[in-house]
Amino acid sequence: MLNARNPMAPQPRTLFGRTAAITGGARGIGRETARALLAEGMRVAIGDIDLDLAKATAAELGHDGQVIALPLDVTDPTSMEAFVADAEEQLGPLDVFINNAGIMPIGRFRDETPAGAARQVDINIHGVLNGARTILPRFTARHGGHLVNIASMAGKLGVPGTATYAGTKHFVVGWSESVLSELRHDGIPVDVTCVMPAVVRTELSAGAKATRGVKDVGPDDVADGIVSALKVPRFDVFVPRIGGTAAKISAVLPRRGRELLARATKADVTLLEADTSKRGAYELRAAQSPPRQVQAASDADALTAPAEARRPAEEPGA
Repeated sequence: MLNARNPMAPQPRTLFGRTAAITGGARGIGRETARALLAEGMRVAIGDIDLDLAKATAAELGHDGQVIALPLDVTDPTSMEAFVADAEEQLGPLDVFINNAGIMPIGRFRDETPAGAARQVDINIHGVLNGARTILPRFTARHGGHLVNIASMAGKLGVPGTATYAGTKHFVVGWSESVLSELRHDGIPVDVTCVMPAVVRTELSAGAKATRGVKDVGPDDVADGIVSALKVPRFDVFVPRIGGTAAKISAVLPRRGRELLARATKADVTLLEADTSKRGAYELRAAQSPPRQVQAASDADALTAPAEARRPAEEPGA
C-alpha cells in the first residue's frame, strides 16, 4: 500500500491490536518502549529478571489487560521458551519481539575479569540468540513478524572503556544483518531491525561524559525510533539520526582519521573517563546478573575502584 502524499512511499503499518514482547522491559529503554507501544494500542509482555520491578512497571503503565509482566532470564533457553509461551497464552500470538536486555560495565579491558566478560557475552549475545531461536520459528510458521534487536553505536565504532561490550554489540549488528539476508534469501516475510543508540540517559550510561556534536537522547527517543521502524520497516535505526552519518563517515576514513574524529568529538573519553562514583549501584546490579553470581561483589568492586587499584599487581622479576 502506498502513501497518498507520496505514491513512492510505503503506507505506515497500523500497530493497533498487535502484540509485542520485550526482554529487559522493566526499566530504561525497555520500559519506555512498552509505554510507546501501549500508546499505539498494542498488547505488551514485559520480561525481566527482576519480576517485582517488572510488575511495578506494568502497574505504572496501566492499560489493564493490555500489559503483563513475566519472569525472564535471557541466558536460559528454557526461561526464554516459557516467557514466549506464557506471553502468547495470555495475550495472543506475538507480532513483534524486542531483544532489549543487556548490560554495559565500564572499565579498561586489562582490568576486566573473565567472569565479567563471560557475563556480558551471556546476556548481550546469548540472550539475543535465545530470543531469536525461540521466536523465529513461530514467525516463520505464521509468515510474518518483526524481530527488533537493540544494539548500540558501539556496534559500529570501537568505544574505549567498554571493549567487551562494544564487541558484543558488533556481534549483534553483524548477526542481525546475516539473519535478515537468510530470511530474504529463503523468501520468509519476517522483518529484522537493528537499533543503534548513542549514549542514552539511563542508569546504564550513568557517569558518562558528553560527546560533542551528538544530541543527548533519552529512552523515549529510542522508543520512538522503534515505533517508527515497526510502522515502516527498515533495518538500521540510529538514535539520534546523526549517528548514522557519523558511522558512514567513520567507515570511509583511514585509521588515523577515525582517531582524530574521536578525539575531536570526545568520543574517545565518553566512557573511558566516566564518573565511576555515579555508577556504583548499576555496576553492582550488572555484576549480580545471572548466570554467574559467585564473583558478583568482587567484580563490581573491581569495576568501580580507582584505575590504579583495579590494575593487577606487577610480578617481580625480569
